[in-house]
Formats: sequence, structure tokens, C-alpha cells
Amino acid sequence: MNQSAFDRLESEVLALIQQTETLRREQTALQARLEQLMTERAHLIQKNELARNRLEGIVSRLKDMEEGSV
Repeated sequence: MNQSAFDRLESEVLALIQQTETLRREQTALQARLEQLMTERAHLIQKNELARNRLEGIVSRLKDMEEGSV
């Protein structure tokens, strides 16, 4: 191999190293975002469950009031 072939190969290897580093940073950012979204999802599920329980309680009290007035 001549010098220009080595230079070309070195350039390609350096480009691949940069691309690998970029992909690793993106993966780290995506993993952090996924963790954030999973935490947010868990919080929203909990809020939804609390709202459902409150609503069921209100409906139950309304039914009791309705039955008491009949």
C-alpha cells in the first residue's frame, strides 16, 4: 500500500471513530429521555388512578343520595 492509501484509510477510520462517539452521545441522551418519560408515565398513571378513585367515590355517594331520596 502506498502513502495515499494509508492516508485514506486513516481518514475513514477517524470518521468512523467520530461517528461512533456521536452515536454513543445520542444513545446516552435517548436513554436519559426514555428514563424521564417512563418516570412521567408512572406519575401520570398514579394521578389517573387517584382521579378514578375520587370519581368512583363521587358516583357512589351520588347513588347513595339518590337511593336515600327515593
